[in-house]
Amino acid sequence: MWDMSAAGYRRLGAAGSLAAAAGGWAAGSLPARDPWNLWVPHGTAATAAAAVLAYAGLTLLLAAWWGYGRIAREAPVRETLTTLAWWTAPLLLAPPLYSADVYSYIAQGAMVLEGHDVYTAGPAVLDPGGPGGDAAASVGGHWTHTPAPYGPVFLVLAQAVTWLTGGGTIVPAVLGMRLVAVASLALVVWALRNLARDRGRSESGALWLGALNPLLLMHVVGGMHNDGLMTGLMLAGAVWALRGRWIVGSALIGLAAMVKSPAAVALLFVGVAVARTATGPCARRVAKGLLAPGLVAAAVAVAATLLTGTGFGWLRTQGVAGTIHTALSATSDLGLALGELLHLLLGTDPDPVKAAVQRLGLAVALALIARLAWRSLRGRPDPVHALGLSLLALVALSPMVQPWYLLWGMTAVAATAARDGRATRVLVVLSLALPYETQPSGHTPAYGFALAGAACLLGVWLVRRERSPVGV
Repeated sequence: MWDMSAAGYRRLGAAGSLAAAAGGWAAGSLPARDPWNLWVPHGTAATAAAAVLAYAGLTLLLAAWWGYGRIAREAPVRETLTTLAWWTAPLLLAPPLYSADVYSYIAQGAMVLEGHDVYTAGPAVLDPGGPGGDAAASVGGHWTHTPAPYGPVFLVLAQAVTWLTGGGTIVPAVLGMRLVAVASLALVVWALRNLARDRGRSESGALWLGALNPLLLMHVVGGMHNDGLMTGLMLAGAVWALRGRWIVGSALIGLAAMVKSPAAVALLFVGVAVARTATGPCARRVAKGLLAPGLVAAAVAVAATLLTGTGFGWLRTQGVAGTIHTALSATSDLGLALGELLHLLLGTDPDPVKAAVQRLGLAVALALIARLAWRSLRGRPDPVHALGLSLLALVALSPMVQPWYLLWGMTAVAATAARDGRATRVLVVLSLALPYETQPSGHTPAYGFALAGAACLLGVWLVRRERSPVGV
C-alpha cells in the first residue's frame, strides 16, 4: 500500500512539473531576443492559456508534495531521491520560470568576459550585438543599470558559462546556468542528508522539506537563482565544520559568501561549534570561535577576489538590492506607509523615514541572531537549527524580500527541526503559499498575492487539521 501511495505521489508531482514546464514555453520569462527562435512569444491567447496550465501544474506539484510529506519520514532515501529526479526532470529544458534574473547573470558574466567592471555599471554597457547582448536586452528594467550585488565566485561561474556558450548565446547560456542550478541542488541534497543523519533525523524527511519542496524546485531549478548555490555551499560548510573540520567548513562558507553575502551569517554558528568543543578558559574558547572561522573565510574571500580579477567592488554593492521595493518586505512596507503618512501630515520627505525603518529592522534581526548564537553557545538550540532560524529572521526583517529567500534558512531548519515543531509548520504553510505569488513570467500581479493568501489560509487549515502532517 505504501509503495502505491509513493508511486502515485511521484506520478502526480511529475505531471504537475511537466505541466508547469510546458506552460513556461509560452508564459515563462522569455528572452527579448532568441536567435534560435525557440523561446518566443505566441500571442496573448496562447500566453494566457499557458499561464493557466503552469498554475495548474504548480497546484498539482504542491498537492503531491503535501501528500508525500505524510509518508516521507518512513520512506527509503532512494524512493525520495527518485521522486526528486522525477519532479526535476521536466524543468531541465524549460525556459526560465518565475524570474528573469538568469539573464542578469549571463549579462554580468559577459561583462566580466569583456573586461567591464560589474561593480560600477550594469548590463546596459554591453554592445547589443556583442557577447551577452541578447541577455542584456532581456534583463528586468531596474537591473539594467544596476551594479552586480554578487561575489566574484559566482561571477566567474557566469563568465565561464558565457564563454563556453559562444559569448552567451541565449538558449545554451540559460541551459548552462541550469546545470549550475542542478549541481547546487545536488549539493543541497548531500548536505541535508549528512546533517540529518548526524542528528538522528529522517533523511527523507529533511529532503522533503528542504529539497523536494516546490518552492526550491521552481526557483532554483526553474528560475536558476544563485541562492541555491549559496545555500548548498553554506550547508556543506556546516557539515564539515560540525564534524570537527572547521577550517574546511569555514572555507566553504567563505565561498558561499562570495556567491551571496548572507551566507556569512553561518560563520557565527561555526564559531559557536568551535567554541563549544574547544578547551581552555571560557574567554579563550569564545575568542577562538569568534575570530578563527572569520579569518579563514576572509582569506578565502581575498584569494577569490584576487584570482578572479573582478576587484573588491562587491564590498560596496551589497546594499543595491535594498533600494528596490518588494511587497513581501514588512519593514519596507511599514517604512513606506509611515513615510507617506508623515508626508501628508507634516510635509516631510518619506524616503528617510522608510530608510530608518529598514535600518531598524536590520538592527532587530542582528539582535535576534546574536541571541540565537548565545543560546546555542550555552547548549540549545543546535548550531545548524539556530543558523536556520537566524537566516529566517534576517529575511523577515530585510529591506528586500523575494519568495526564494525563504530557502536560505528553510534548508537548515529542514535537517534539524522537530516534525511537528512550530518552525516546521510555518515553513510548510509558506511553502504552500509563496509559489503562487509570482507569475511564470516573473511578474508579481495583484492576483498573485490573492492566490498566495488563499493558499496560506488553506495551508493553515491543513496543518491544524492533522497532528503530524509533515515528514521531517
